[in-house]
Amino acid sequence: MTRLTVAQAVVRFLAAQWSERDGIEHRLFGGCLGIFGHGNVAGLGQALATSAEDLPYRLSRNEQAMVHTAAAYARAANRMSTLACTTSIGPGATNMITGAAGATINRLPVLLLPGDVFSTRVANPVLQELEDPRSYDVSVNDCFKPVSRFWDRVNRPEQLPSALLAAMRVLTDPAETGAVTLALPQDVQAEAWDWPDELFERRVWHVPRHRPERAAVARAAELIRSAARPVIIAGGGVLYSEAADRLREFAETHGVPVAETQAGKGALPHGHPLALGAVGATGTTAANAVVREADLVIGVGTRYSDFTTASHSLFAAGTRFVNLNVTGFDAAKLSGLQLVGDAREGLADLGEALAGWDAGAAHRERAAALIRAWDATVDAAYDPSASPEDGSPLPQSVVIGAVNAAAGDDGVVVCAAGSMPGDLHKLWRPSGPGAYHVEYGYSCMGYEIAGGLGVKLAAPEREVFVMVGDGSYLMMAQELVTAVAEGVKLVVVLVDNSGFASIGALSESVGAERLGTSYAYRGSGRYDGGPLPVDLAANAASLGATVLRADTVAGLREALKEARAATATTVVYVRTDPMSRAPSSEAWWDVPVAEVSTTAEGEQARQAYESARKEQRRHL
Repeated sequence: MTRLTVAQAVVRFLAAQWSERDGIEHRLFGGCLGIFGHGNVAGLGQALATSAEDLPYRLSRNEQAMVHTAAAYARAANRMSTLACTTSIGPGATNMITGAAGATINRLPVLLLPGDVFSTRVANPVLQELEDPRSYDVSVNDCFKPVSRFWDRVNRPEQLPSALLAAMRVLTDPAETGAVTLALPQDVQAEAWDWPDELFERRVWHVPRHRPERAAVARAAELIRSAARPVIIAGGGVLYSEAADRLREFAETHGVPVAETQAGKGALPHGHPLALGAVGATGTTAANAVVREADLVIGVGTRYSDFTTASHSLFAAGTRFVNLNVTGFDAAKLSGLQLVGDAREGLADLGEALAGWDAGAAHRERAAALIRAWDATVDAAYDPSASPEDGSPLPQSVVIGAVNAAAGDDGVVVCAAGSMPGDLHKLWRPSGPGAYHVEYGYSCMGYEIAGGLGVKLAAPEREVFVMVGDGSYLMMAQELVTAVAEGVKLVVVLVDNSGFASIGALSESVGAERLGTSYAYRGSGRYDGGPLPVDLAANAASLGATVLRADTVAGLREALKEARAATATTVVYVRTDPMSRAPSSEAWWDVPVAEVSTTAEGEQARQAYESARKEQRRHL
């Protein structure tokens, strides 16, 4: 038996956990991020201070941001490793809820350890306690329940072993993973207990590769053989299961072109003859044309979000679906034939069952012609020759092209909300798996810098290029301080378009007249004088980053070159034109428009909306 406090036992246990897949072991926890305060400083704070070698600690500057960092770390590690996050009770805890929602929506494992109120209740109500007249067993941490895949409150030391083991089971289950929350009352954290020594022994959690049922594989193979125009939609599950090579072999062997979701982008490298690129509302015209013409869609590791399906308007009537996914929940979508299993193993079994079958040369040639046409479109969007060289704002597509070139084969782009994720999805040319990291399941503004930090911690050998708009930057810039303090080098491309470009364009299209989407907007006494008199570059410098300003394409390229060569976090500041548009995906996204409007533009927007809705299909 070993006598430790509950907090000390948590730290020692986490340090002894490993994951394994395909014979390769990984530390399950690469460390612990935390902000200390009332509710965790005397418990987990004391425990971490005496266990730095077992579980490295890093100070974050915002609780939401550190969950984004942990989620990005997990994604970059293909969900084989993650980070733990500890906070105080009260606002420290509830600040993590947004990050928890993002992790669970994106199927990414993170462990959250918020402090909680006194379990003994001897001093109630304590500082930061939510008093609920219905029950004394409620705290703000109950808010984590709907956004956690597993939730527990450890009210007694005896409860800790079962809670920890259950948490690890969920974190390492590819079908069930997401945010896991263990609420730790502050008095219980400091309480000592005699723990069985086996609790702290090295424990390996084996991440399974479940194979689909043989009969289901046979049914799927029969359906695919009957198809004349099949297409694959590759989602994040392809990358998490490290199935990119198997996907490429399957596509090449059977002549099936591949389109990619936001999470699956990079499954095939740009330039592969069957790589259609992005699909859906933010997709390429090549991918969307092939998918519209398809009589069969093979979904691999995708949850079919509304952007992927163009709000269920992309697929033709009568299209059939074969869905390979680790979860039956996702495999059943669009009334598809379900192949519940690991992407890599499922593709291998399906390929074996399809031996000798090929989609046909005409289908491949059609895809190749569409790919060539889209490549020419991207070349034009990236072309710097049409950009102003007088210091005027640059088109966003040209900025993306310059960053794409600077990233090279070892770079990874990180982004989240706004107009850039859509432009990146259709324009970015990935070198392969891991080169593209855009959070779009939750589309959470503020993810970018925090997420870039997580990617760099998980993959220090990569050059990480964070692309962040001014709107997201102003929501969560402070993790620049964390990167500087921890000596983690990022290249942050700060794109200033004086407002919210994506929502601004959407606002205009639905008759909302860009209300609240431009910093120069006038109304209710708000500022009206062009761009805000705020120097974002100077702000970044004040947070400790090296800052380079770029006013022209040539200057941008030189700044990116200098930033890549730097050894410390460097911000490249560039202004872009909020009215510039990337090439159209020629696909729709369902955003309801007011049925009644006082403007002609509003009435026209509603008519267009009603027309587009007619293409939506249920696929029953």
